[in-house]
Amino acid sequence: MFGRGRFSKVIATQLDQFAVDHRGDIEDCDEKLAAYNGADRDEAEELYGDYVDAVELATELLADVRDNYARFLDEADDEQYQREFNRAVERRWKPFASEIENR
Repeated sequence: MFGRGRFSKVIATQLDQFAVDHRGDIEDCDEKLAAYNGADRDEAEELYGDYVDAVELATELLADVRDNYARFLDEADDEQYQREFNRAVERRWKPFASEIENR
């Protein structure tokens, strides 16, 4: 287990389940980013706002998963778990990484 976090298995399971349960939300982010990237200058600002809204929604749902599990941990474990969870999100879904830190 060298190099793996203490909570790596539970987090991997949580993120796998999130990917199944919220596939539509994740795909929505990808679609909105593609729309923004392919947009004319006139539409780009609005489409980027749509993308940001989709990322915020998905990130909030991820934070709910994290926070619901963390509330059963003691303070020290809670902090470690949240750090590991946030790093795992960053590795798996880069667009959600900056938002998850702020939730």
